[in-house]
Amino acid sequence: MNRPQARARLVALLALNVAGCASVQHEAVLRTVTVEGAPKPVGPYSQGVVAGGLLYASGQIPRDPVTGNLVAGDITVQTNRVFDNLEAVLKGAGCSLHDVVQVTVFMNDLGDFAKMNEVYASRFGDHRPARTTVQAKPPLGALLEMDMVVRIPR
Repeated sequence: MNRPQARARLVALLALNVAGCASVQHEAVLRTVTVEGAPKPVGPYSQGVVAGGLLYASGQIPRDPVTGNLVAGDITVQTNRVFDNLEAVLKGAGCSLHDVVQVTVFMNDLGDFAKMNEVYASRFGDHRPARTTVQAKPPLGALLEMDMVVRIPR
């Protein structure tokens, strides 16, 4: 390979790497996260997957990690349980809420938004990840479900 070809190849590889598409072997392996402090999955999915320096935490509803049952209570109780479940997954991957980049909140009733948001703000403190909140029908009659994308600290 001559010098111009080598340079063109290097530039192309760098461009792919910057775009996140390089076929470089670093971080090519997916690692699943499984912890005791969050409910076991009820289907063919993981509590979380680490890939490319990020943790993708699966949606959590307010299930008790010991019994697997939905916790009784209003949106405040259920939001706190969801955060407890997600924090357990984050901890299992070496992360905390301060590492959260993005959150998606699926709520049964957006009329409960203010109460959910109070818990959300108290759990995140001064940290402000990106967030999307949509009205949806979470499974098992839960009032909400949340998932997160989290950076893995170096």
